[in-house]
Amino acid sequence: MTDSDTDAAPTFRLAYVPGVTPGKWVRIWNERLPGVPLVLDATAAATAPGALREGRADAALLRMSQDREGLDVIPLYTETTVVVVPKDHVVVAADEVTVADLADDVVFHPLDDTLEWERLPGRPAMERPATTEDAIELVAAGVGVLVVPQSLARLYHRKDLTYRPVTDAPASRVGLAWRADGEPGELVEEFIGIVRGRTVNSSRGRQQAEPAPKVKAKAKAKARAERRASASPSPSPSPSSSGGKGGARRGRPRRRS
Repeated sequence: MTDSDTDAAPTFRLAYVPGVTPGKWVRIWNERLPGVPLVLDATAAATAPGALREGRADAALLRMSQDREGLDVIPLYTETTVVVVPKDHVVVAADEVTVADLADDVVFHPLDDTLEWERLPGRPAMERPATTEDAIELVAAGVGVLVVPQSLARLYHRKDLTYRPVTDAPASRVGLAWRADGEPGELVEEFIGIVRGRTVNSSRGRQQAEPAPKVKAKAKAKARAERRASASPSPSPSPSSSGGKGGARRGRPRRRS
């Protein structure tokens, strides 16, 4: 249900792909909009764009290598790319590796791979695994290795496997997407503000906090004048009123009779 529905209480439906963890943003949403339920929809990477186009989700956290036709997307972060290997693999001795270090390995390229390769690394497998999870099982069997975004290596973690960063492999970017047919709805705007780190008062569409009242120019000028007056020395007495030297005229001496 989208924020444009008027016949029922509004909800916000957020799709997200494997490896993406929206928990922090969901917590902020629940604090700021407790009356608007946020419904999470875990979806495969390939189906996330369709969920938006078909109106089954209001927004989606997806990988930006996916089909984005008809969608608006803002990038959020870029992931480290890693190679998943058995714990006894030779690359485990290094802190990081390059694509060239995998030249002699069978490197799986699952059908749901989200990395944009110009040239696939290593030796190709006889068949492409259907999913990343299937490829992980093959790595555990010692058949080959797998290059994936780090979040997927953590998602499908096994005790008998480990991973190392691949410094020159393509990186996976994660973004927030919504339908591009018109302006985003109010709830989409709210979620955009949350993922961009806006505070509750700076969120787009919300009233800004009132600035502290400013002292008017006339009041400032009056205050300056009063300070100058209090700091100035007292004026010298005028000749007409002073009885001192150079003061009032002396009267003529009286004549003796």
